[in-house]
Amino acid sequence: MIFLTIGTHEPFDRLIKAVDEWIEQVPQEYEIFAQVVSPPVEAYIPRNFEMTAHLSPMEYEDRIRQADLIVSHAGMGTILTAFTYGKPIIIMPRRGHFRETRNDHQYTTVKNLTKRPGLFVAEDETQFSIVMDKAIKSVTNATPPRLSAVADVGFTDALHRFLLSSTKL
Repeated sequence: MIFLTIGTHEPFDRLIKAVDEWIEQVPQEYEIFAQVVSPPVEAYIPRNFEMTAHLSPMEYEDRIRQADLIVSHAGMGTILTAFTYGKPIIIMPRRGHFRETRNDHQYTTVKNLTKRPGLFVAEDETQFSIVMDKAIKSVTNATPPRLSAVADVGFTDALHRFLLSSTKL
């Protein structure tokens, strides 16, 4: 199952449309389920997959667990959730100049995460189909490493030493 989530703040028609167009072009059948914010009247409505405007936290977690692949905006919450569950994820950043977000912070996020195993980047909708096909092939090959729910001991020890050695202002 492919789980598409666009966050909870703004619509993201470019990504929803890119997924909808991709599914029309592939010969295999994939189950896609999407969580999207309540779309405005003029929003793009997909023809090829089911969507809902709201999932409870438990339902959201269930969808993540069931997913073979996650497709998302470049929101850190979703990215970290995918890493925590060891799920491959395709991200496409919202862009400020399209008024999908206030600035290009998601584009900056994408630029800094490109080498992470299990993370696939489509910088825009023109790259989406190619990236999606690559991610689908990877799903059958390997599971991305999981992100630990707790910080590495080396990091926490270094942070502890730093905090104890810092001078007060």
